[in-house]
Amino acid sequence: MRSHYNPWDHYNANAELRRAIDMIRNGDFSPGDKSLFLSIADSLLGGGDRYMILADFASYMDCQEKVSRAYRDTTAWTRMSILNVAKMGKFSSDRSIQQYCDEIWQAKPVKV
Repeated sequence: MRSHYNPWDHYNANAELRRAIDMIRNGDFSPGDKSLFLSIADSLLGGGDRYMILADFASYMDCQEKVSRAYRDTTAWTRMSILNVAKMGKFSSDRSIQQYCDEIWQAKPVKV
């Protein structure tokens, strides 16, 4: 529904988002060059927000709050971290590249 997307609606409806965009526009993150990131804010508000980032801002902030709460519970965070690493074996880069070679590129090894 991109044709109905208006970044200004999100900017005006969300005080936290508005404050963040205004800080970018005011140069708060680039004291040596106040206009360094101005093009980012201008792009987001001026129709260049092709990924509709501003529409996702509130959901992102909600998710970040959940992550922050989880991180503060060090026992649960440690458990989740260990389980995450333990279960990621299938997603190794070596296996992924090998699968691409076999199934997509049909590339064969070359002896050097």
